[in-house]
Amino acid sequence: MSGVFGKVFGKSKAQSQATALASIDKLSETLEMLEKKENLLVKKANLEVEKAKGFTKAKNKRAAIQCLKRKRLYEQQIEQLGNFQLRIHDQMIMLEGAKATTETVDALRTGASAMKAMHKATNIDDVDKTMDEINDNMENMRQIQDLLSAPIGAAADFDEDELEAELADLEGEELEAELLAPTTTAPTAPVRVPVAQQSTRPSASKTEDDELAALQAEMAM
Repeated sequence: MSGVFGKVFGKSKAQSQATALASIDKLSETLEMLEKKENLLVKKANLEVEKAKGFTKAKNKRAAIQCLKRKRLYEQQIEQLGNFQLRIHDQMIMLEGAKATTETVDALRTGASAMKAMHKATNIDDVDKTMDEINDNMENMRQIQDLLSAPIGAAADFDEDELEAELADLEGEELEAELLAPTTTAPTAPVRVPVAQQSTRPSASKTEDDELAALQAEMAM
């Protein structure tokens, strides 16, 4: 039933929009026609003025007055056409405003229908359930990560506090050794002895060998 009403109202709405567009087009054509007539009457009125000037120079007062009368008749028609154009402008503005209002309401109605359909498709209980599942999965993952990162075997028996204390002691000893270390001095350059002096001076080991050999010879005698 609602589908039938939707088709009927949708068809009616489309017809209304088509009628509004046709009316605006018709008014535009009429307005263009009136503007052309007004321009023609303005030219005729100006022409009567020129004729009146010519008759005035020719001393034909009667003919000049007749020209001015026709000019005023043209001016009355021009004023009437101006009023017609003003009414058409007002009508066009009203139709365009009504068309814009109809389109706006139609857009708002479409948005409201879409929002309503989205609300029907989204249940608050389903959202709560989904969020609970997400939280449970995150908690399970955290527990798995904690289990994987926990030490196993012999490393599991180590006391973290004792290891921290031992590390602190090592750092203290290292710092104390650095503070007690003597200040290093630059190494002295070795004294170079000339080659000639080295060759003339007998070495201590050679002298001791000679003395030992002489002593052994004396004991053998």
